[in-house]
Amino acid sequence: MATDIRNKKALYRYFLLEEFTAGMVLSGSEIKSIRAGKANIAESYCRFRGQELMVVNMSISPYSNAGYAQHEERRERKLLLHQTELAKIRRKLKDTGMTIVPVRLFISEKGWAKLTIALARGKHAGDKRDDVKQKDLRREAERGQRD
Repeated sequence: MATDIRNKKALYRYFLLEEFTAGMVLSGSEIKSIRAGKANIAESYCRFRGQELMVVNMSISPYSNAGYAQHEERRERKLLLHQTELAKIRRKLKDTGMTIVPVRLFISEKGWAKLTIALARGKHAGDKRDDVKQKDLRREAERGQRD
């Protein structure tokens, strides 16, 4: 079973402009919990702390068989990106209304936990209504084709 955890709220709340895939610094019990699908990125976001990019408020549930070495559920976790990518993200964050949002958490083919992050701009209420309207129209068109 492949682990693929998505942030559906990000697609609703933001225009996703550019995506990056980053590795993460994790402890042993954290990676086991992620492989079991016990993680949530819905309320998380990313920010710079010094020269490092951190993911904040990502929830990884404690691993049940970890013994005494449990991890903190909502600690900040360091993201691993190339310096050129970090510089590019830092430059684009200076624009008004830009933020970094985790979009997808998955296990790569090599077994590493990866986080897809996106540079995003917030949507206004009207934009959200338009998205819902377009989704409803697509759904109706699909129903019409099946009948």
